[in-house]
Amino acid sequence: MKPLGSNITRTLDLGAELTCADNSGAKELKIIGVKSRKGRRSRRESAGVGDIVKVKILRGDQEVKHQVFDAVVVRQAKEFQRPNGLSVKFEDNAAVLIEEETMLPKGNVTKGPIAKEVVQRFSPIGKIASKVV
Repeated sequence: MKPLGSNITRTLDLGAELTCADNSGAKELKIIGVKSRKGRRSRRESAGVGDIVKVKILRGDQEVKHQVFDAVVVRQAKEFQRPNGLSVKFEDNAAVLIEEETMLPKGNVTKGPIAKEVVQRFSPIGKIASKVV
């Protein structure tokens, strides 16, 4: 996994609800753990764009409903700043489901824009992205 140069504000706490931005069958996700962050003891874990999270599927198809998967956060509503000074924010919080071992996306097309930082870190997600911002 490549490090990011952006100063991303991590605002998605445990329990935050996300929309699923791919066609894997899930519609609404809930964060139950943050995998790619190291933190201090007794500090709440939070995630931002480009972080890997454990999610539980709240709404979706019957075969994936109430299951736990890994996901990558691809959009967040809170603005973050890129190294060139540009501030970026999206209108919702969204994630893409991925395989645990291979880090490949479960779906084969994404809905909506995806942050450039995610494509730099996870190139297979960039291959199925409809629009990169």
